[in-house]
Amino acid sequence: MKVLLLYPRMPETFWSFSSVLKFVRRKASMPPLGLLTVAGMLPRDWELKLCDLNVKPLKDRDIDWADMVFLSAMIVQREDTDNLIERVQAKGKPLVAGGPLFSNMPESYGHVDHLVLGEAEETMPLFLKDLAEGRLQRVYRATSFPDINTTPLPRWDLIEGKKDYYSMTVQFSRGCPFDCEFCDITALYGRKPRTKNPARMIEEFEHLYRGGWRGSVFLVDDNFIGNKKATKALLRELGAWSKAHGHPFHLTTEASVNLADDQELMDLMTEACFGSVFLGLETPAEESLAECGKTQNQSRDLVEAVQTIQKNGMQVQGGFIIGFDNDPPDIFERQIRFIQESGVTTAMVGLLSAVPGTKLYKRLKEEGRVLGDSGGNNCDGQALNFIPAMDTQRLLDGYRHVLRTIYEPRVYYERIRTLFKNYKPRRSSPLTLIDLYAFFLALWHLGIRGDRGANRWQFWRLLGGTLVRQPRLFAEAVVQAVYGLHFRKILRDS
Repeated sequence: MKVLLLYPRMPETFWSFSSVLKFVRRKASMPPLGLLTVAGMLPRDWELKLCDLNVKPLKDRDIDWADMVFLSAMIVQREDTDNLIERVQAKGKPLVAGGPLFSNMPESYGHVDHLVLGEAEETMPLFLKDLAEGRLQRVYRATSFPDINTTPLPRWDLIEGKKDYYSMTVQFSRGCPFDCEFCDITALYGRKPRTKNPARMIEEFEHLYRGGWRGSVFLVDDNFIGNKKATKALLRELGAWSKAHGHPFHLTTEASVNLADDQELMDLMTEACFGSVFLGLETPAEESLAECGKTQNQSRDLVEAVQTIQKNGMQVQGGFIIGFDNDPPDIFERQIRFIQESGVTTAMVGLLSAVPGTKLYKRLKEEGRVLGDSGGNNCDGQALNFIPAMDTQRLLDGYRHVLRTIYEPRVYYERIRTLFKNYKPRRSSPLTLIDLYAFFLALWHLGIRGDRGANRWQFWRLLGGTLVRQPRLFAEAVVQAVYGLHFRKILRDS
């Protein structure tokens, strides 16, 4: 059997970092871990070919080569996914589709030959058995949450050029103990976090290390600290492994804000080379946190929590949401203050979206307020897929005001300086030739040729001030400035 594994193009979004990737000569942020993991479940005597359209185009001869095509996608990739389905079906090739897009919206893909929905550890063995017996069904749907210690190693060997990617990806856990109304994680993966044992995770890191990878590794967990006991057990092993191997990876992940309550956990993370963490901060409005069931964020000083994590050696990337029914009239200015005071430079501010499978979608559907499908782009300020409590135009105008303000160069560079007042990194990575290339490219695009005069002045002011007062953070100042260029571009294009 010859199987073509397809991953659609990622549109320009907040997280695409397309402008940043040009500075480090990479084509995409990370490879499609889901597809590579499914590839590990397929028979070893099959011929497999990965085509990630974010790093190379799909050619007709690739489709012609295949006996069957596997396709995985997220909601935000829907447009290119539809194009790929059309191309594959025009060639008469059997198509097998899975991943979050299809699991959330199976009714939209009745024309696809086979849908494999939910977690593939349960569904793929059934699919392969039926394929061998010549009685394939159209839909395979997982009905349980499998033990992910049984998950095979991802087929990283299918990646033709690892240097096309900025970061590699691994997964330690699935699921989240919290149940926020707008989030589909608990519907997809449950509220009881399932984890891999430390030995299994070390095997994955060792596999990447022996394959020659050095640099960024993203743990794509829904909430890395959802099971703190298991997380600490992993970190103790990972910290020792990392030290013995000369700290080859710098790690990042997603977690909940209660990370700030656990000093031992923060120490273990930084010892294992975690340098940043994404938190769902959402909103400073207590009434809106109560509305969406974000209990872990309630009744606490969120700015203080962020700064605690920064002081313990990890940068905080933050998700923020506008559009809750209980958002007060001054929510826009409050969000701006909240973001500025926290020093969260990578601040993803999104309009609330009703995603199928969430409690929010169900509630709004019952209230007759759902207008259409979610586009999956957290920062698309052009439209809402539900009727908000606030006047729609006022909400959209206020949302765009927040984005324009926080990424205006003077405001953004001030936020970097606020971060640097609290950020205490435990170690720095050695410079590479790519780092030097990116540095001179940044000087050219940001300091000489690029942004308008006022923007250039802010760039040089940041670099000069950092060099004098905090020289250890000079390289990070350049990185943050480049990120700002990407954010401003996304804002202009939105």
